[in-house]
Amino acid sequence: MKETIKSTVLLTVITLIAGILLGAVYQVTKGPIEEQQQLRREKACETVFPEAASFDTSYEMSDDGTVKEYESDHIDSVIPALDEKGETAGYVLTVTSEEGYGGEIQFMMGIRKDGQINGIAFLSISETAGLGMKATEPSFMNQFQGKNAEKLVYTKSGASADQEIDAISGATITTNAVTNGVNAGLAYFHNVLKEGE
Repeated sequence: MKETIKSTVLLTVITLIAGILLGAVYQVTKGPIEEQQQLRREKACETVFPEAASFDTSYEMSDDGTVKEYESDHIDSVIPALDEKGETAGYVLTVTSEEGYGGEIQFMMGIRKDGQINGIAFLSISETAGLGMKATEPSFMNQFQGKNAEKLVYTKSGASADQEIDAISGATITTNAVTNGVNAGLAYFHNVLKEGE
């Protein structure tokens, strides 16, 4: 009985100390992690909308970012891209897709006021190395740049139309997730942002 009580007290003390240490480590690393995430977002904004003079990070969405047709995708934030005169040249949308093979995929996409996609930049992606991670390569990402369609589709036989994207060989799930995420962003742009202007 004494040994059981002694072991229980010792285990409780060790657990308490470990919890306090983990909490302290979290508090120390929380700030630098948030700072790195913010820098990554700023760099992504510049990547997907390089011609913008500045970005209006104070902009607040008027809804919850849900897109009816794309239930597995969500618009997390909208940042207007401003020209030298301070006028809106387009938008940078942060999109999260839940359809990735390795979990959620989050990326930013730039859309000009005329609906043309300026580009995409990944914030987080954990797909299979050598397959789904090919989504982060320019050969895949650059396909979206310059597209001006209300909806994109992927093909396995070579893109021949403006609304088509070449699928990543062996990574159809990742291709589908990114394409649907971009389509959710386009739908949000046309149905919410463009209509609200």
